[in-house]
Amino acid sequence: MRVIQWVSAIVAITTTFAAADDLKLYLDPTQPVEVRVENLLKRMTLEEKVSIIHADSKFTTPAIPRLGIPRRWLSDGPNGVREDVGPDNWKPAGRTDDFSTWLPAPICLAASWDPDLATAYGTVIGQEAVKRGKEIMLGPSVNIQRTPLCGRNFEYLGEDPFLTSRIAVGFIRGEQSQGISSCVKHFAANNQETDRFSVNVEMDDRTLREIYLPAFKAAVQQGGVLVVMGAYNKFRGQHCTENDFLINHILKGNWGFQGLVVSDWAAAADTTEAALNGLDLEMGTDKPYDNYYLAKPYLDGLKSGKYPMATIDDKVRRNLRVMFLTHAFDPPTDTGSINTPAHQATARRVAEEGIVLLKNDHDTLPLDAGKIGSLAIIGENAVTEFAHGGGSAAIKSFYEITPLAGIVRRAGGKMNVVFSMGYSHDHPSPDLADRAVKAVAQVDAVIIVAGLNHSKYLDTEGSDRKDLSLPYGQDELIRRVVKANPKTIVVMISGAAVDMNAWLDQTPAIVQAWYPGMEGGNALAAILFGDVNPSGKLPATFPKRLADSPAHALGNFPGIFGTEHYQEGVLVGYRWFDTKQIEPLFPFGHGLSYTQFAYSNLKLAPATNGPLLTVQCDIANTGRRDGAEIVQLYVHPEKSSVARPDKELKGFAKVFLKSGQKKTVAISLRADAFAFYDMTKGGWLSEAGDYSILVGASSRDIRLRDKWTLPQTIFAEEK
Repeated sequence: MRVIQWVSAIVAITTTFAAADDLKLYLDPTQPVEVRVENLLKRMTLEEKVSIIHADSKFTTPAIPRLGIPRRWLSDGPNGVREDVGPDNWKPAGRTDDFSTWLPAPICLAASWDPDLATAYGTVIGQEAVKRGKEIMLGPSVNIQRTPLCGRNFEYLGEDPFLTSRIAVGFIRGEQSQGISSCVKHFAANNQETDRFSVNVEMDDRTLREIYLPAFKAAVQQGGVLVVMGAYNKFRGQHCTENDFLINHILKGNWGFQGLVVSDWAAAADTTEAALNGLDLEMGTDKPYDNYYLAKPYLDGLKSGKYPMATIDDKVRRNLRVMFLTHAFDPPTDTGSINTPAHQATARRVAEEGIVLLKNDHDTLPLDAGKIGSLAIIGENAVTEFAHGGGSAAIKSFYEITPLAGIVRRAGGKMNVVFSMGYSHDHPSPDLADRAVKAVAQVDAVIIVAGLNHSKYLDTEGSDRKDLSLPYGQDELIRRVVKANPKTIVVMISGAAVDMNAWLDQTPAIVQAWYPGMEGGNALAAILFGDVNPSGKLPATFPKRLADSPAHALGNFPGIFGTEHYQEGVLVGYRWFDTKQIEPLFPFGHGLSYTQFAYSNLKLAPATNGPLLTVQCDIANTGRRDGAEIVQLYVHPEKSSVARPDKELKGFAKVFLKSGQKKTVAISLRADAFAFYDMTKGGWLSEAGDYSILVGASSRDIRLRDKWTLPQTIFAEEK
C-alpha cells in the first residue's frame, strides 16, 4: 500500500509540473523534496543517471556541473569522522585538517543505557561531519553480538535487539539533526569477521525478525535513517548487498524505506543482481570506476533493454532524495564545529556513564586519595593510545588521555605514582612482569590496566579473536601482582568479554572500561577515585567459558563448508544463558555502584493512548552517595505455543537519585512487548494468557515481579 501511494504521489507531481519544464524547481529550497527530485530527474541523461550511483574515488561520487549536482562525500564514522584517505587507495591522505573528536567505542555508549546520551553522541559526529564536508556518515553499526569473539564487537551495541534499537535511534536522530545522513550498517546478519566476504548465513524467519532485524527496522521507522549499508556476507545464498528478500521485500517493501542502499566497500558482486535487487549506490569495488557493476556494464544493459529503465530511475530518485534531504543543493546554514569543549565534554560523559564496575569486594573502590600515599599503575594498556586502530572505526584524534595520564592528573602530586609496563605486545619478556611485581610490593594500592588492543585477531575489523584469553601473558601477571599486593584493581580495556577465571576470585575489584575515547583517562580516574559514581551496565553477557556461548556450544562458529547455521535461533546472549540456566561470569545488564538502590511498590496498570500496560515501581537510593540506576524490565510468557526465551528485555529507564532520594519509574509496554514472530502467519503474534513482569538490576538480579494477563490474542502484520 505504501509503495502504491508513493507511486501515485510521484505521478501526480510529474503531471502537475509537466507544463513547467523550463523551471529549475529542483534549485528552489521552498519546493517539496519530491517535486525537486522529479524536476531534476527528468533533466538528467541516462549517462548522468548512471554516473551518480557509483563512486569516483574511495569516498565520493561525481559531480555533474551542468546541473549543479555537487560531488558527494561519504566517511566512516561510528565513533567519529575518519581520517581522510587517498582518492584511489587506503593510505592516509596526509592532510592536517582531518582530525576529529574520538568518542568512546559504541559498545561503551551502549553500556550507558542512555538514548539521550546517544543523541548527544550522534550530534557531535554530525557537527564534525558538517565541518569536515561530509554528507553521509557510515554509522551506527547495529549488528548483534552473537559471539564474544567477533572482531568488531567494540563498534557494535551489544547482544540485545531492544537495547541496540534504542541506542541506535538516539544516535541517528542526533546525527541527522545536523543536516547530514546517517548510514545504519551492516544489513544484515553480519556477525563475524571470519570469511566475511563469502560466508553464507542460514537462519529461520523468526530468528531473523526477532533478533537480527529489529535495530535496522527501528533505525528506518523510528530514527528516519536515510541510508542503509548492505553487508559483505551472503544470506540464504545471495549477497546481502544484492539480496532481493532483505532489500526489496523487507527493507523497501515491508518497512517502506525510501532512502538509498549503499554497498559496503567492495561488497557488490554482480551487475544483474545489483540492478534488480535494490542496490542504489556502489562503493569500493576493486575495479576502475567506470567498470563498476553499476557503471558501464549496467549502462550497457539499460541501453540494450536487458534492465528496465524503471530500475535506474528508482536508484537515482533515492540518491537525489537523500541529497535534497541533506540540503546538498542549498546554501549552507551551518558550517559545523569540531573538537569544541562541548564535544570533549560529551566524550568524557559517555566514558563516565559507560564504564562498568563489575566487582567491588570490601568496598575496594573508590580509592580514597586522602589515605593513599603510593599507587602503582601496571600494564601496557595504561599508556597505549587506541584511537588510530580497529579498522574503519579508526580516528585521527586531536588528543588522547591515557589511563596513566588521567590517574596521574587526578593524583595531583599528592601521592607517589609509579608505573611499570608489566607486559608488551611487541617484545614479550618475563623481566617486565618481574619488575611489575617488585613495584607493587610496597605501595598502598595497585591498578592493573589490562585487556586487548586493535591488533589482528583481537578487537579489529577483518579478523575475529581466536579465543577469550588475555594475550601477552597477562593472566600470570595479574595473578602474581594480586598475590604481591591484595589491594589490586583490574581495569579491562576491551570491546567484549575476556576470560577472567584465572584471577577473578583473588581480585577484589574489576572495572570494564571498553575503549573509552579521547577523555577516557580522565573519566576512568574520576570513577576510580569516586568523583563519578559508576552507573554503566553490561550490554552483553560475559561468559565463564567460550563453550557456554550458544554459537560455540552448538559448534556453529565460524561455519562449516562456507555456511553458518544459526541453530541457536532466538536464544542469543542472555536469552540462551537464562533459558538454559547457565551461570555467566557476569550477566547481561550487570553493573555495580558505589551506592545501593532499593526497589519496591510494583504496580501494573492498563495504559492509555496506545500502550497496553504501564509498569510502575519505586526506586530509592539507600546509600551515602548520589548515583544513577538503570531499571530493567523483562517479560516472561507463562505459556506459549512456541518455544520462547526465559525472559526478554522490553523496557528500561535510567534514573538519577541523590542519597536518600526515592523516585517512581514508569515504563509503558505495547502489544509488541509480548509478541513473537509467527512464521506460519507472517506477522507478530501476542498470545492471550499470563505473563510475568520482571523488574530488576540485571537479567539475573530480578527485584520485583508480578503477573499480568493479556485478555485476547493480538496479531499484527509485518510492516
